[in-house]
Amino acid sequence: MLTKRSHKRTYIAPVLVCALALPAAAFAAEGAGDGSGNGPSLAPAEPVTLAPLHRPVASFHRAIDASVERRRAEHRRELREQRESFEDLPGGVSLSTLESIASCESGGDPTAVSSDGTYRGKYQFHPSTWESVGGTGDPAAAPEHEQDYRAALLYASSGSSPWPICGS
Repeated sequence: MLTKRSHKRTYIAPVLVCALALPAAAFAAEGAGDGSGNGPSLAPAEPVTLAPLHRPVASFHRAIDASVERRRAEHRRELREQRESFEDLPGGVSLSTLESIASCESGGDPTAVSSDGTYRGKYQFHPSTWESVGGTGDPAAAPEHEQDYRAALLYASSGSSPWPICGS
């Protein structure tokens, strides 16, 4: 009859043999040694690399980088096209006229909001006035070049009257 102690020994021995044999087999399979075939070298071992795994990971990283760069280029193109669509100010309004109004209205801050929240953006548009010149959403959230364009449209159609204090 086997005792608990001897039973453990029968299972531990094969485990120890495998634990010692597998690293030795791997060491031999990698061609470790001094090249003479006389056994392992006493020189420090080269670090084991996982080169087969590096290629797919590196490829994955390159694909991500390429995708991010394509999206950034697309975003830059979209911004450039949007900016260009508002570059020509309508009605012959000069940029210096608009800068003067904006400086007076908001200090030139395109995100400015009046204390009561009614007037918004660089030119302190009322929401209904903003919509009347084709603007959508919050004027203070619109790009600055769009605010300039919409203010120029308003100035071309109404003169300085929408800005009774700053437009004169």
